[in-house]
Amino acid sequence: MADFERFRILLEEERGRKLALLPALRADISAANAARQDSNVDDEHDPEGATIAFELSQASALLNQSSAGLAEVEAALHRISDGTYGVCAVCGGPIAEGRLEARAWTLYCIEHSGAGRRHGR
Repeated sequence: MADFERFRILLEEERGRKLALLPALRADISAANAARQDSNVDDEHDPEGATIAFELSQASALLNQSSAGLAEVEAALHRISDGTYGVCAVCGGPIAEGRLEARAWTLYCIEHSGAGRRHGR
């Protein structure tokens, strides 16, 4: 049986990192939007406009990824609280401690690790 308190601490640290990152990403998006609005040029034909569009796209993708990661971490913390942490969502078997050390928020044992990609997670 895994030491769930250790994983709770790891997950809380990861949640803290993600929560600290989100405001910076939102600020980057706001800055890119402001730069885009201040520019009266066509993004498609202006090299600076393309840079702004790229930065906006990149920051938006990172924000979405970080928000999704935060949701996964919070769901894992909830599973610790309700006693279902460390149990594979596919087979109901235990998730190896080494796998939990690598991805403390995982829902799947190593055998079913591709299940999330097949189900859009």
